[in-house]
Amino acid sequence: MIFEGLNEKFQNIFSGLKRKGKLTEADIKAANREIKLALLEADVNYKVVKQFTKAVSERAKGEEVMKSLTPGQQFVKVVNDEMTRLLGGEIQQMEFVENGINLYMMVGLQGAGKTTTAAKIANLLRKEKKLNPMLVACDVYRPAAITQLQVLGKELDIPVFAMEDEKNPRIIARKAVTEAAKQGYNLVIVDTAGRLQIDELLMKELVDIRNMIHPTEILLVVDGMTGQESVNVANEFNETLDISGVVLTKLDGDTRGGAALSITYTTGKAIKFIGTGEKLSDIELFYPDRMASRILGMGDVLSLIDKAQSMVDEEKARELEEKMRNMEFDLNDFLDQIHQLKEMGSLSDLLEMMPGANKKMLAGMDMAATDSQTKRTEAIIQSMTPEERRKPQIINGSRRKRIANGSGTSVADVNRLLKGFEQSRKMMKQMGTMTKGKKKGRMKMPFM
Repeated sequence: MIFEGLNEKFQNIFSGLKRKGKLTEADIKAANREIKLALLEADVNYKVVKQFTKAVSERAKGEEVMKSLTPGQQFVKVVNDEMTRLLGGEIQQMEFVENGINLYMMVGLQGAGKTTTAAKIANLLRKEKKLNPMLVACDVYRPAAITQLQVLGKELDIPVFAMEDEKNPRIIARKAVTEAAKQGYNLVIVDTAGRLQIDELLMKELVDIRNMIHPTEILLVVDGMTGQESVNVANEFNETLDISGVVLTKLDGDTRGGAALSITYTTGKAIKFIGTGEKLSDIELFYPDRMASRILGMGDVLSLIDKAQSMVDEEKARELEEKMRNMEFDLNDFLDQIHQLKEMGSLSDLLEMMPGANKKMLAGMDMAATDSQTKRTEAIIQSMTPEERRKPQIINGSRRKRIANGSGTSVADVNRLLKGFEQSRKMMKQMGTMTKGKKKGRMKMPFM
């Protein structure tokens, strides 16, 4: 869960306030003190904490909270508004060149995840903006950095420009831009070298590359687990390069929140992307209001919808709906739906986006058992022949035994899956009958 500790503390603070029919100045002062401690423990910059709690206190003592019929909820709204403002307010869109090359330069310290992030952004913008990307390997110092980018490029089917015998990244960057113009690429992402710490040679090299290629965006990649130390790093890169935005990585790990809640306030530069996992699809545009809601335990339904829509092929969805209405839905379709659900992320990641989700709620659910059941279902279906998937009614006793042996499960598991699938088909038929003659709506299938 993103910012798990901070999320839990805010929910505890809010739950106490919501039970009160009236809030006094002492209540607000006590809540603000708890908020201050929670933010400091999350390694948020103390100047940021001071400004944030001051703004909350001033607004909370106004009539909108003190004289409200639901003061606790109004206080939560004030905190949410100020948190959104702290994170940058409105989403800051990426700069895009209509007719020409969109040139993004990735900078940051070693270990922040620049190389993987470069590939993730190329993949995301290819899908969402229909751009034609090329990656550029300008990290000539870190062992295997070029190879890593080439492997990522191959996995995503995105070309990588590299000059493995050239040791001057300035020359590589310049030639890459020339080559991109010749080949018709309109998105070029330059992966530059990092260091274990900021040094003069690193900055001089980055300034030279910037002045040579004139990037559309200079994105600073920051490890989200570094806390407020990331603020010092961001300030130094910003003062030297005038970065255009920040990418926070590793927000799926043990991230306390210091970096996310401090960087925009101290640098004046917006967070533009967040990395939420290890898969190459685990990157999102950063929405300050949505992140504020997630931190405060209010969920993020809009991001959940976006994630679902990005995984759905509309044409396939219409075909699937027609199959479901006509009772032609088979186990191949069922397997496709499981794969789509898995692409969206783990069950805990999806539940985290639901309002009210917290550590206690998730702890009450056996995620491991659910994931295990999904894998078991996949294994059973994949152990069937194409004909058996199309016509599960032909699966007799001997076939069930063979499928169980092939999938490492039991005959009881196979029986349970087939019974559940048949019940789902009957339910779909009933739904189709009920909606017949009415306006068609999107039908949804039970995944398990």
